Amino acid sequence: MTDIAFVKGHGTENDFVLVPDLDDARALSPEQVSWLADRHAGIGGDGVIRVARTETATEDFVRQQSGEARFFMDYRNADGSAAEMCGNGVRVLAQYLRTHGLETAESFSVATRGGVKHVRVVEDGFAVDMGAWRFTHFDKAREFGHDTLVHVDGHEPFAAISLDLGNPHTVVALPPEVDLDALDLTRAPELNPVAPQGSNVEFVQILGNGHIRMRVHERGVGETRSCGTGACAAALATSYWATSQVEEHESWSVDVPGGTLRVTALPGQHVELAGPAVLVAEGTVRL
Repeated sequence: MTDIAFVKGHGTENDFVLVPDLDDARALSPEQVSWLADRHAGIGGDGVIRVARTETATEDFVRQQSGEARFFMDYRNADGSAAEMCGNGVRVLAQYLRTHGLETAESFSVATRGGVKHVRVVEDGFAVDMGAWRFTHFDKAREFGHDTLVHVDGHEPFAAISLDLGNPHTVVALPPEVDLDALDLTRAPELNPVAPQGSNVEFVQILGNGHIRMRVHERGVGETRSCGTGACAAALATSYWATSQVEEHESWSVDVPGGTLRVTALPGQHVELAGPAVLVAEGTVRL
């Protein structure tokens, strides 16, 4: 065992353990990730982010992004499984890089398993171009208005639509008679058909024009206080249900249990996520 440095941070209370590994010398095992994320035995978080330089990375796909991004976000879910990226996590990583002088510009890029993400400093935190998005089963969604049924204990199946934002999402627009706060998300919702790689599932309540509220069950984690890519998926799906299209530059406020995020549709079927990021503690831990 050895002592390693860590940083704890959160974005709208979606919290992470960051492990600086700038020389890409410490691969974290799934068991180590799970321990770091454990809220009772470890430090505690919804996920773990190992921070490495792209130019010295051992993985080819990371080094291939070194021309655009200096640092790689090795994101892991709380159960130890690798994930493509995390929207709230990108902002927390950006805050870490800025705080420690590793990035000093007002805009910079971060490498992820979901491709390069472009970050810019805004008044209340950071805005991130999350990249291209798409409906996973567009023909089916266009014909029926949904492509998946979501089962939650105590309710008839909900119709949902699936989106790919570099990671998978399934969005439910709750009927008015269903209380969002009363949903039991202690167990993972069941999807029909089953998502091959699993899916984050967002439950959405429409509050007004350009304003929604949501809860989310993240694959490999459980319910979290916020999900950045999930907020994007929820806003895009809600817009599509309303008008059968998503207009460029359309914006939404998305209320999550941990705060509020801003989502904006960008040209080229990209989407931007903006919101705060906070570092709360630094230290060492024996691993």
